[in-house]
Amino acid sequence: MTDSTLIETAQSSKAWPFQEAQRLAKRLRNGKPDGAPVLFETGYGPSGLPHIGTFQEVLRTTLVRRAYEALTGQKTRLVAFSDDMDGLRKVPDNVPNKELLAANLGKPLSRIPSPFSNEHESFAAHNNAMLRAFLDRFGFDYEFVSSSEQYNSGAFDDALRGVLRNFDAIQDIMLPTLGEERRKTYSPVMPVSPTTGVVLQVPIEVVDAESGMIRFTDEDGNTVEQSALGGMSKCQWKVDWAMRWVALGVDYEMYGKDLTDSGVQSGKIARVLGGNKPEGLIYELFLDEKGEKISKSKGNGLTIEEWLEYGSEESLGYYIFANPRSAKQLHAGVIPKAIDDYWQFRKALADQPLDKQLGNPVWHLARANDHFDGPDAPGAGDQLSVPYSLLLNLVSVLGLEATPANLAEYVASYTGEPVNDPALVRLIECAVNYNRDFVAPTLSKRAPVGGEVDALKQLDAQLAATAADTSAEDLQTMVYEIGKREEYGFASLRDWFKALYETLLGSEQGPRMGSFIALYGVEPTRKLIAEALARA
Repeated sequence: MTDSTLIETAQSSKAWPFQEAQRLAKRLRNGKPDGAPVLFETGYGPSGLPHIGTFQEVLRTTLVRRAYEALTGQKTRLVAFSDDMDGLRKVPDNVPNKELLAANLGKPLSRIPSPFSNEHESFAAHNNAMLRAFLDRFGFDYEFVSSSEQYNSGAFDDALRGVLRNFDAIQDIMLPTLGEERRKTYSPVMPVSPTTGVVLQVPIEVVDAESGMIRFTDEDGNTVEQSALGGMSKCQWKVDWAMRWVALGVDYEMYGKDLTDSGVQSGKIARVLGGNKPEGLIYELFLDEKGEKISKSKGNGLTIEEWLEYGSEESLGYYIFANPRSAKQLHAGVIPKAIDDYWQFRKALADQPLDKQLGNPVWHLARANDHFDGPDAPGAGDQLSVPYSLLLNLVSVLGLEATPANLAEYVASYTGEPVNDPALVRLIECAVNYNRDFVAPTLSKRAPVGGEVDALKQLDAQLAATAADTSAEDLQTMVYEIGKREEYGFASLRDWFKALYETLLGSEQGPRMGSFIALYGVEPTRKLIAEALARA
């Protein structure tokens, strides 16, 4: 495949990362001046620890970045921007030494001592280190940029002068969006008090935009004139966002639906400052199992650590890839399907024509970062020897005593070779964890009734005459033919398989029974049947 073939195919791809890349390429028809890299940005508030929302935003932005590179051949950068100049508004619940933070409320996050240890010079430095470790864990290619460093070093000074020059125009944009009380204290630029170090929410007067001189009333009631430059002020959120876009030259940034109005106002301010709002996607938010918005304070939904307890990083990437404009429920119940669906796409990749490959999530994930493009990156026709769903069915039968070791023994017996595939080893561990926490506590095997009893007896009789090494397909045919027999009274084969799942496995859904019997073993399956018949 040549670069020109890839570019030509990418130009008509309907995959959402390419759709985003196509819009950006249309805007930057000739790239950036002097061949400068196209800048993608993600932003974070480091008042708390990174979470699954952080992961999804960096991953999705990276998917668009890589699609843009494939589409255009142009250089790109990804900036992870930390808004650590923001004032601390409240003390988080999940930190030690709350009294230390309470004593520093209102100060920039980067000027508050760390409540965790002396390892980091500030609260923001600790959370920034956590953020970078988090992004490094998944192998993302990014440049970290700190808001406080940009303000303190003077890197934002020119852009701040632009805000002061256009102070009234920005007020005209923002004041109509605010309530009456908020209008009285609102200012696009928030000065840092020279006496307390607090980021002040007070009106200001621009004395001289070029020198950055402003006038305001300090907390002690005194009138103060000082420069807004060099870290002595911080822009309000929407103004700050717009200023950052213009100062850094951001070309693409996506954000959640909850920031839609903020994006509109910041886009207007960016134009006043002589720039433009970046291209970007407005994505839907995650929901919990009940369909409610996920809240860090409520603790509903699923964390990354919890997902990785029960599933792979690739499956998380796959789940996040699909339909970013549609809300997704994020709970443990979605993990098994995400894993098996990921591997189905991975298996299909090698045989697909290029246009189909560009719509395959695995093609995009394999290019997203060092993790997905590492030793376990997709190869020709990659597939698991045993689907995750089948592992779950097997481990549910083995019960809470199941271990990765004995589950691996069953798999080795089924495949005829030791379990050495790192991906399968990892998923075996995940299956044991998932069974322990979600499957075993809910299992309830019912007694067979009516024709189900005779059908199970017939299945047992046929298994008794079946060799231990009978193939999964032959076993499936055996089960299938029994279910078709009229004397057992099943309205459809679906009813027969549902009866098998409920009486033998204790669940309403299950695997291909032929594959399960081959994996679990003919004689152990007969034992399950005997136990079910004993309940009749």
